[in-house]
Amino acid sequence: MVSLSTWFRYVAHKFEYSVSLSWKNYKIGQITDREVNDAVWKTFFHGKLTYLHWNKGEEMAPTISGGTLLVRKLPLADPTRVSVGDVVLLKDPDNEKNHIVRRLAATEGYEMLSTDANDEPFVLEKDQCWVLADNEKLKPKEVNDSRKFGPVPMMDIVGRVIYCLRTAVDHGPVQNNYRSMRKDSAVLEVELDVDEMAKNHKA
Repeated sequence: MVSLSTWFRYVAHKFEYSVSLSWKNYKIGQITDREVNDAVWKTFFHGKLTYLHWNKGEEMAPTISGGTLLVRKLPLADPTRVSVGDVVLLKDPDNEKNHIVRRLAATEGYEMLSTDANDEPFVLEKDQCWVLADNEKLKPKEVNDSRKFGPVPMMDIVGRVIYCLRTAVDHGPVQNNYRSMRKDSAVLEVELDVDEMAKNHKA
C-alpha cells in the first residue's frame, strides 16, 4: 500500500510534469495561451508519468538486455531533470523515428578527452550531451553511441528508464544517478505494474 507521503510526492511530480509539458507545447505553438490552463489539468488528471518501451539488443548489457522497460516521461531534458549516470531513452541520431537506450555520460561544460592521441579534446556546448552504451565487451566501433555519432542535443532525450523486466522472474529497478532514483521513487511506487509489464513483454 502506498503511503500518504509517497502520494503527496507523486502528486507534486505529476503537477510539475503537467505544467512543464503544457508550457512546452505553448512555446512551440501547439496550444494557445487560453488553452494552457486546460492542458495542465487535463494532463494532470488523465495522464501518466510513465510508459512502456520494448528494448532489444545487447548494447546496454548487463544493465539492460532485451526487455520491457518502464520509462519516466521528461517533457524537458536539462541538467535539473536528468543527471550524468542516468539511463535515458533518446531519439536515434541515425533515424529519428526510432529510439535507443543509452547512459548519460556527460552534459554541457564537460571536457571530452579521447584515448586516441590524434583526437583533439573538446568541450560539450550548451544543451549538448554525450551518451554511451554499458556493454564493455563490445568494441567502440561495434556500438552505436556518442563515440560513433558524437554529441547529441539534450532535447532528443524523451525519458529516463526506471525499471526493466527481462523475464517474468527477472526484473527490477534500473541503476540511475542517486538523485534521479530519489526523484523517481514515488513515481515507481505508484505507477509500477509488473503484471502489466509481463503481459506486454515480448519473449
